[in-house]
Amino acid sequence: MTVTKTHKVDLAGLFRQEKCLAPLALFLLLLCGQAQAQLSERFGDYELHYSVVNTTFIEPAVAAQYGLARGSRRAIINLSLREHLDDGSTVARQMSLEGRSWDLMQSQVNFDFIEVREGPALYYIGEFKFINREWRFFELNFTPEGSDEALSFEFKQQMYIND
Repeated sequence: MTVTKTHKVDLAGLFRQEKCLAPLALFLLLLCGQAQAQLSERFGDYELHYSVVNTTFIEPAVAAQYGLARGSRRAIINLSLREHLDDGSTVARQMSLEGRSWDLMQSQVNFDFIEVREGPALYYIGEFKFINREWRFFELNFTPEGSDEALSFEFKQQMYIND
């Protein structure tokens, strides 16, 4: 199953209004279903949550903790997979994951995702560089833990430098 989406999201404007957020709350905000910056796509019982954020929104100590480079032309893609259970609840699921991003000139980045666990939360982070107002294309291939079904998802997003 392959799904393709197009998004033009001004995350810089959203997070400029929320500077009071604690450093770790940024990551939790990205995973929260009610967050304006949160996007998701459903694949049967699984739901892939994804967001792309400029690294200047990540506090230096948090970036250092996860080995992330900060900069106005650097961003992360943040992914989380949830399984919807029969009782109506959801649970975080591990996944095998590959992904890449490219621009209109076909300059490509293959993500080297880091898996992050914080209590019951489980998410994957990949880094990339971009140019202001550039369209970035993303392709993700993943297989949920315990499943034999390989899933694919593509989207594009316009990037902005946060000055």
